[in-house]
Amino acid sequence: MSKIEFGIVGSGWRALFYLRIAKALPKWFAVRAMLIRNEERAKEIEDEWGIKTYRDMESFASSGPLAFAVVSVTREAAPSCILQLAERGIPVLTETPPAKEIPDMISLHQSLCKLQGRVQVAEQYLYQPMHAARIAFARSGKLGDISHVQVSAAHGYHGISLIRQLLGIGFENAVIRGQRFTSRIVKGPGREGLPDTEVIGDSVQDIVTLSFGDKLALFDFAGDQYHSWIRKNRIVIRGSHGEVTDKTFRYLRDFQTPVYGTFQRVDTGHNGNLEGYYHRGIVANDDWMYENPFVPGRLSDDELAIATSLMKMAEYVQGGPPCYGLEEALQDHYLALMMQAAIESGEVVTTATQPWARYI
Repeated sequence: MSKIEFGIVGSGWRALFYLRIAKALPKWFAVRAMLIRNEERAKEIEDEWGIKTYRDMESFASSGPLAFAVVSVTREAAPSCILQLAERGIPVLTETPPAKEIPDMISLHQSLCKLQGRVQVAEQYLYQPMHAARIAFARSGKLGDISHVQVSAAHGYHGISLIRQLLGIGFENAVIRGQRFTSRIVKGPGREGLPDTEVIGDSVQDIVTLSFGDKLALFDFAGDQYHSWIRKNRIVIRGSHGEVTDKTFRYLRDFQTPVYGTFQRVDTGHNGNLEGYYHRGIVANDDWMYENPFVPGRLSDDELAIATSLMKMAEYVQGGPPCYGLEEALQDHYLALMMQAAIESGEVVTTATQPWARYI
């Protein structure tokens, strides 16, 4: 594949991931233009990254050929940006979620159907190496029929995305029960860096069950897990013939022969290895469950996942399969909103089929 040249709408914390990825993988990616409305912020980006910026959509869209545009703005602003680009025939890879509330989601989907806009969503969690390995393992058949997952790895729609991928759920409706629990925790690092002093604050944990007929999911997450040194992620996948618990797996080769193992991360550059420092992939006994397509780029797992979204978006624009369609992301966010409704009301919530699911 030739170099993927794209533009970015936005300049916030998440937009910087795309800039770092393009810098780390110059043979793969190039950011050719950015739409940044704030003059001061635009100058900062131009000075630091050497990328041409524009203040309005018309100037940005007509700045030159772009394979697609990444929309990395607030969920309130995203629908308008997506539609403006679609009206100009520019494919869009938008950050999550693509809209804030259910009426906004329905309106966006209906408008894009009329415009025949090409929109995919940069839902990155399913492409992070260890999650990708677990998903591949679940789909390999070794675990049999998957009936139950426990996901404690990401908030809201990100966690829902993993649940749907691991359970093999499409747009089935769910019966949802939830509660919120608050405890105390020593605060750890955050986006701004390491803590300066010890601070004890509240840790807010959401615990939700989602029943999809004969399949059950447990969503369990506290926001501290993203950065805390003492709150870690957990994943459980249960099937008729086996189970995955975090990095370990066990399954039956036949009813008399159990197989046990561990997902092993393969990184280079350790213990005298001279290949350079990068991630190669994840193996389960004799099989690769995930292989890094960007070797020898030195990227974090989240950056690898976003780079994968960019690569798959480029393939989609050139006639390949969807990477993560708008309908998938709308369903993730819808279920996340219904989880919050169940938590806040204390009542059982039953979801309903939404308009975007009828187009699948």
